[in-house]
Amino acid sequence: MHSLPFLPLVELLRAELAGYGGLLALFDEQQNQLWRREAQAVAETSLAIEQLAAETARNRESREAWVVRFALAHDQPADASLRRLLEFFPADQRPLLGALIDEINHLLHRVRRRARQNHSILSRAVEFHREALATLHPAARPRTYAPSGRMGNISGPAAALQATG
Repeated sequence: MHSLPFLPLVELLRAELAGYGGLLALFDEQQNQLWRREAQAVAETSLAIEQLAAETARNRESREAWVVRFALAHDQPADASLRRLLEFFPADQRPLLGALIDEINHLLHRVRRRARQNHSILSRAVEFHREALATLHPAARPRTYAPSGRMGNISGPAAALQATG
C-alpha cells in the first residue's frame, strides 16, 4: 500500500471545503437575521449550522483517517500534516492539493471568526433583554443557582460576582 489513489483524497478535501463554505454562508445568513431581529429564523439557522457542522466534522475525520493511512504507507508519522506529505505525491498533483489545503484553512478561519461575531451579538442581545426586563419589572430578577445548589435571585452585579465565587 505504498500509493493510495489520489482522487479519493481530492473528493474528501472538496467535501470538507464545501462544508466550510456552507457553514460560512449559514453564519452570514444568521448574522443578517440577527440584525433584522428575526428570532425564529435565527433559531432555525442555528439548527442548520449544527447539522452541517456535524457533517463537516465527519468529512474532516474521513480525510484525517485517509491522511494517516497515507502517512503510514510512506513510513511517516501518523500525525504528519497533509502539507508535509505533499512531497510524496506526484509533482502534477501537488498544486491542486496545496490549493485545497489553503482554501480549507482560509475558510475555516473565516467560519471561526463569523461564529465568534455571532456569539458576541447573541450574548449582547441577551444582556440587553435582561436589562430591559429588569427596567420594566424590577421585582422579576434573573434566577441563578447559589453555591449551595439552591435557586436564588441576583440583585445586582456585586451579587452576581459574589454568587459565582
